[in-house]
Amino acid sequence: MIKFLGSTSGATGRLTAFLTAAAVGIAVLAGPTPVVAQSIAFKQAVAEAASHDADIATYYRTHDYAPVWTDGSDTQRDRRAALMVAISTADTHGLPTARYDPVGLMEKLKNARTPRDRGLADVEMTKVFLQYARDLQTGVVVPSRIDSAIVREVPYRDRQGYMTDFTKSDPMLFLRNLRPRTLEYNALMREKLEMEKLLSKGGWGAVVPVTSLKPGAQGNAVVALRNRMIAMGYLKRSNSMTYDTLMEHAVREFQQDHGLNTDGVAGNGTMSEINKGVETRLKSVIVAMERERWLNKERGARHVLVNIPAFTAAIVDDGRVTFETRAVVGAKEPGRYTPEFSDTMEYIVVNPTWTVPRSIVTKEYLPSMKSNASAAGHIDLIDGRGRVISRDSVDFSQYNARNFPFGMRQKPGTRNALGLVKFIFPNKHNIYLHDTPSKGLFARDVRAFSHGCVRLQDPFDFAYALLARQEADPVQFFKAQLATHRETFVHLDVELPVHLIYRTAFTTPRGHTQYRADIYGRDAKIWDALSKAGVAMGAVQG
Repeated sequence: MIKFLGSTSGATGRLTAFLTAAAVGIAVLAGPTPVVAQSIAFKQAVAEAASHDADIATYYRTHDYAPVWTDGSDTQRDRRAALMVAISTADTHGLPTARYDPVGLMEKLKNARTPRDRGLADVEMTKVFLQYARDLQTGVVVPSRIDSAIVREVPYRDRQGYMTDFTKSDPMLFLRNLRPRTLEYNALMREKLEMEKLLSKGGWGAVVPVTSLKPGAQGNAVVALRNRMIAMGYLKRSNSMTYDTLMEHAVREFQQDHGLNTDGVAGNGTMSEINKGVETRLKSVIVAMERERWLNKERGARHVLVNIPAFTAAIVDDGRVTFETRAVVGAKEPGRYTPEFSDTMEYIVVNPTWTVPRSIVTKEYLPSMKSNASAAGHIDLIDGRGRVISRDSVDFSQYNARNFPFGMRQKPGTRNALGLVKFIFPNKHNIYLHDTPSKGLFARDVRAFSHGCVRLQDPFDFAYALLARQEADPVQFFKAQLATHRETFVHLDVELPVHLIYRTAFTTPRGHTQYRADIYGRDAKIWDALSKAGVAMGAVQG
């Protein structure tokens, strides 16, 4: 019996040979039944099997119910072979192999001894093909069903278009090219395979039996830390029982790869990350591959990339990060999470005013102003026509969140909540990038404090990098606008794609994989959905 899980060339060769034998059986099943009767029986079976799927029914009807997979031609034999190899090795991509049932599909092909059997098998292969194609190209699960803050528009492809293009293409190449053609996806897939090897060998060994260790420490706990650092590849083999300089350097490297303060001390936070198992990291990688499929489209030769759990914002030029800064993202509270989506940056606002969102006015400022009318006095109270209203003329006690008739607006200046510059990509979520007067937050490891927008540690440098494409001296140009102390709109000559992503596993140009905490718990939800769909870690499947 063929073992379908796995992706070695030997298994693929055996599978192809087996499929070729099955194809011969299909080709010679005609027997004494008249050709016309065979054709009618085949078409009736196809129409019946396809009737519950409008796209498949339309495709077969417009092609006169002709076989796509099951005649005796070399072309259709190649299609069968390509699909069977693809679905039998789908776990390489973190896809649910059981969903495509390669063993069951092969049995249907082997047992297709009548025209009716062939018709049913043909439609079944089309169903499997369409499911696999969509899963590999744009993901197994629907993002918006996982979390309401994942509002990404996935570039789903027309199902009939899949069929039309597939039948005009080399089948093996077509299926191979469905996956994201990014360096990141390939690197994540390599990491997945490496993690599965580690998992099959027992992972990284015993956890460190203490919550923290400092340089200079000695004893069994240090030996456990040493062994784990060696297993993870951060330390060369050693017999040292002391938390020495080599150990400190290894811990610093680990901290760098996990977004932690690089002090070389294995404190509580660092030790918690060190003790996480291969299974945890492997789940992050598989989820990251799924997320990469959701964004399987052109991202722009130049674009802005915000990684929410990494707390970073970057400018990417031709696949290379040319600017990066620390960021603060939405707090871990309902209604304040930073959503995931893509849009287009159109302009920069220098010396911005801040029109306070209604939710903040009613939930945060109104209760304070009921107690003290002067609360948040640095922010103007405005009426529906935008006029500033004296607080002395308002009895705040008579209002609640539903009937409060005023808004609030803060003038430009160094105390403005948006700082001195904001970057606008108009969207219905009212999310943008901006400066902030609260600079101290950027020193934290976990930087989830905003109401949803993304604050930048180096907003001026970010502006210079954006304006360099359209200004001879972007620094002086920006400073000149800043010196006016007036709100100024600077439109970008070339609008810039912005992608707000959520990756707890991602790779670096040097080939290292970095990991971050699942701050909003979204990856846990995605893994749960993938697991229910049939995705499993390779070592567990095998």
